[in-house]
Amino acid sequence: MDELTLLLQNAKLAARELATASEGEKNAALLQMACALENNAESILSANALDVADSKEKLGAVMIDRLTLNKARIAGMAKGIREVVALEDPVGITVEQHFRPNGLKIEKRTVPLGVLAIIYESRPNVTADAAALSLKSGNVCVLKGGKEAFRTAKEIVRVLREAVASVGLNPNSINMPEDASRAAAQTLMTANDYVDALIPRGGAGLIRYCVENASVPCIQTGTGICHVYVDKDADEEKALNIVENAKTSRPSVCNAEEVLLVHEKIAPTFLPKLYERLVSNRKEQGLTPVELRLCENSAKIISGVSASEKDFDTEFLSYILAVKIVSDVNEAITHIADHSTHHSESIVTENDTVAEEFLLRVDSAAVYHNASTRFTDGGEFGQGCEIGISTQKLHARGPMGLRELTSYKYVVRGNGQIR
Repeated sequence: MDELTLLLQNAKLAARELATASEGEKNAALLQMACALENNAESILSANALDVADSKEKLGAVMIDRLTLNKARIAGMAKGIREVVALEDPVGITVEQHFRPNGLKIEKRTVPLGVLAIIYESRPNVTADAAALSLKSGNVCVLKGGKEAFRTAKEIVRVLREAVASVGLNPNSINMPEDASRAAAQTLMTANDYVDALIPRGGAGLIRYCVENASVPCIQTGTGICHVYVDKDADEEKALNIVENAKTSRPSVCNAEEVLLVHEKIAPTFLPKLYERLVSNRKEQGLTPVELRLCENSAKIISGVSASEKDFDTEFLSYILAVKIVSDVNEAITHIADHSTHHSESIVTENDTVAEEFLLRVDSAAVYHNASTRFTDGGEFGQGCEIGISTQKLHARGPMGLRELTSYKYVVRGNGQIR
């Protein structure tokens, strides 16, 4: 029997145990996991340094930033796990109940999904986040990270498994295959006898590959072509702060802004200020300036690169921002409908009527009024860490926390009733 098949068999067995673990048992494991990350920071950082060194010639600066850990980021991972401890156990909740005329009591109760296969790219923090959320929700996880972060993820998983075992839970609640190849990922996608749900977390190529090749149920965590629309009634300073944050605070993540839409009446005053904020000031501060990809009308106001049509359908994950002038909120909404990946969109305006129209008509997982799209995150939404941000509509949508990692079953109590 090959290593991965044995791992999956053990994971399935562990899922039966973990599904009935008490909240106290799971929380004890999580607290040990958080401490273990901090206590083993040096070994994790050593593994990460090797991964980063191997990737410097292959990845750009933004992606290297995603891959790189430091003590502060490890502390953040531990903090996220402790926040999960404080959340309500999502398992065993009675969602609804009722009695039938024949005396049957029918109860709808939350249960774990079972074994989760999580395929993700080179973000080491996902390893800890996914393990914590899976365990708290009573699910066993099989983690398949990108090869760029293989050593880091392997060390994190080793540390977390030891922590789980130290409190008496099955260490096979958290798993990572030794095989980092695409063939191993393909096996997970088609392991119908062992895997209950597949969650890909990464770029468009990874997600598309999983959706097209998986035979197990796949929960899509979508790419983020996120929009900010600056309305004619926007507070310009507020808009500048929001756009700057949405684009530059961490451009490599899926909730970063990729497209800016500006009302034609405010564009002549707003766009020069935008250029100063995102280009001129950043150059003066020694920061990476934002490359502005401009539509024909915005290019008449500020300098930048002429935008091609595909620029409005691209998740740049870098210091690039596509800019388009629109005639009103209706054109903004139409543009978003045509080009968005239905992740996160924001309107900046002091006109509450226009804002409500935008919030009602834009069909994305998260819609904002006068706030940055960067808040679409499990931690920022009060869910602890997240397992991904779903842009689909069936089962889960938006930041996927604990409740999104459960299904339900019907518990029916009778007294001898027959049909």
